Amino acid sequence: MDPLHDSVEPLHEDDLADPGVLDPALHARRARLPEAAVLCFFPEVVAAFVEAGARRLARLSSERESVVWEIEVDGRPLAIVHPGIGAPLAAMTLEELIAMGVTQVVAVGGAGVLVPDLVMGHAVVVGSALRDEGTSAHYLRPGRVVDADPQGAEVLRRTLDAAGLPHVTGRTWTTDAVYRETRARVARRREEGCVTVDMEASAFIAVARFRGIRLAQLLLAADSLAGPEWDARGWTTARAARSGLTSVAARAALAL
Repeated sequence: MDPLHDSVEPLHEDDLADPGVLDPALHARRARLPEAAVLCFFPEVVAAFVEAGARRLARLSSERESVVWEIEVDGRPLAIVHPGIGAPLAAMTLEELIAMGVTQVVAVGGAGVLVPDLVMGHAVVVGSALRDEGTSAHYLRPGRVVDADPQGAEVLRRTLDAAGLPHVTGRTWTTDAVYRETRARVARRREEGCVTVDMEASAFIAVARFRGIRLAQLLLAADSLAGPEWDARGWTTARAARSGLTSVAARAALAL
């Protein structure tokens, strides 16, 4: 028994400098991926690229069927994959992509909104994330908020401007427990400056910083927690907006 560590909560144990027993390179396939990649949470968008002739590059190691595809954007190769939902699975996907040569990543997906003025479909550039998940603590020292890579956020803003898409930069609340977003906690997060809620952002930022790669994240303002009741707002059917933001993410990933 270790008396020191017995008194410390697991997520506060200070062993971040130690290598993991499992190295993502051990599970990564021998395929080398393009340097730029998009982590796309919109399954129908990924499916559309596949139908249009995307080339299969690799299958990631897991019980899940997660295939990395290659597309071309402005004549340049780009990897695209659905990373899986939730911080642990999405972080595992990102780790394996990095092990196969990816160094520039833009994640794009939907997020619940916490403020009423974010209409459905609005673009949100992640500027920081409140760490209410467990994965990031295995990459960064404990802290309440982690800032996104400012260069990545700026590249996203420039790409959105070039596409003529309105956007805001804001803080997102990253949580593991989608069914435990209580009214009291939503109110506290608004007071702390959060405009959206998601399940992966703070973990993505932590992994990217730990591994030394460029990463930015673009969120589609989706369902709403801003009112007295949850409002789905039909966000899963907003296919034009989902496709448009993925195109922006792809160009931004190549420009990082």
